[in-house]
Amino acid sequence: MILTGCSGWSYTDWVDRFYPRELAQRHSEWLRYYASYFATTEVNSTFYSLPQRGMVDSWILKTADAGRFEFSLKMPRTITHEKLPNGDMKGIEEDYSAFESNCLEPLISAGRLGAVLLQLPPQFDFTEVNTASLAGMLDSIHDEKIHCAVEFRNRSWLEKGRGEIRREAIELLSSQGSSAVMVDSPAFPPTSRLTAEHAYIRFHGKNSDIWYGGAEEDDSRINRYDYLYSRGQLQEWVPRIRAIDGMADITRMYFNNHGRAKAAKNAMEMMDLLGIEHQHKEIKILDQAKLGSFLE
Repeated sequence: MILTGCSGWSYTDWVDRFYPRELAQRHSEWLRYYASYFATTEVNSTFYSLPQRGMVDSWILKTADAGRFEFSLKMPRTITHEKLPNGDMKGIEEDYSAFESNCLEPLISAGRLGAVLLQLPPQFDFTEVNTASLAGMLDSIHDEKIHCAVEFRNRSWLEKGRGEIRREAIELLSSQGSSAVMVDSPAFPPTSRLTAEHAYIRFHGKNSDIWYGGAEEDDSRINRYDYLYSRGQLQEWVPRIRAIDGMADITRMYFNNHGRAKAAKNAMEMMDLLGIEHQHKEIKILDQAKLGSFLE
């Protein structure tokens, strides 16, 4: 089973592209509308701050009529970016307990929890100390009801010359039933090793110039995630996704190239390429022209 969605749904620049104009000031209706087109979403806001229980309950209420729908949540940065690099297991357990109580438990009870994304800091490299800390964290939060997905962002976690996750990391994730996130990104190569019965894929776009700080002044792109995949670029992933899906019980796939609703457009195109049934919608990508184009 493949569930496809976007990394978030609350973007004002999606109005007139994905969200109809009449919903422009009705932000509370965006999730309900989004859930009528996609079966899952990735919540990145939990990385920055812990939502109140009432907020999570509202997500559940707004997707009550959506049939199957899942929320995958990013682990708070206090855990992955502050406590983990310092090996603070006690702090991790305390912060995770609050995250679990406010976010995970209500979603589990409602049958709405997808996976928990642990996006590691770019500076978190492969060392014995960091490997032990990661093992301790996964062990302390391990729960068979929760699918954990770990996104490595430091290339030292790759086998030299192979572009695949190190054996030590594969063995660690496999022992905990956690998956290694597969990414399409300028910063990290796509890997293919499946370490759990669930798979997790993220599409970040291919804006390598902005990613590394090389954007020009007249660049009309909103940020490094403002990228539209071509149909050919998506097609290249189809064999890989089908192979993964053939081995995993469930594959969750998220498009993080959210600028100007490009994630929504690409997610629908990918579902078409994979033959996944979904409600269709024309998404107009209205890119602002660069100033230079008016002067040529």
